[in-house]
Amino acid sequence: MEAGSRPRHRTWPRPRLALPLTLLVVLAVLFFARSQLTDVFTFTQDQTGKPEALRPDHGRASSEATGHRAGAALDGFSNRYWAPLATGPGTGQYLEATFESPIRLQKLLIISGRSANQDEFLTQARPAELTVTLITARGERSTKAVNLKDQPGQQTFDVRGSDVVRVRLTVDAAYGASAKRRLAIAEVEFFGRR
Repeated sequence: MEAGSRPRHRTWPRPRLALPLTLLVVLAVLFFARSQLTDVFTFTQDQTGKPEALRPDHGRASSEATGHRAGAALDGFSNRYWAPLATGPGTGQYLEATFESPIRLQKLLIISGRSANQDEFLTQARPAELTVTLITARGERSTKAVNLKDQPGQQTFDVRGSDVVRVRLTVDAAYGASAKRRLAIAEVEFFGRR
């Protein structure tokens, strides 16, 4: 540069249309991807948060033995149990929980048999295989087969469903069934989000 001269003032070209067009494209993508974004949010929440215990509003069963109503398996305690009316393996009998508000189910906890205590556990038949049916508010059904171990205490299963209002557990097979024993389920608990 020569003495006494000033450097030229540089001006950056201002994008008059680029910024508004970029914003419009981003907004359009977000608008069309909004259903997937809620799925991503739900997935993230499920993976990072701890599921909460979900209490059913009502319980019912295909049949109930005297003193062993459906509500006994849904009351939060394992000292009472549900048993169907007929003795034997209880194949085809079911226990059903109803939720007045739809839930997002993640886990199912089952205590099979009469109790979680070893000495009481073997006194009645225990479910070996269950079919878990999830029924949504729109009436859609999905099923999952669950195989239980013949041991006292809780067993946890990943059973996932959204917008669920009813959960039915149908007995497919049993351990320790006989003409003098009834199938018994001490407790069923549900975990997920409201």
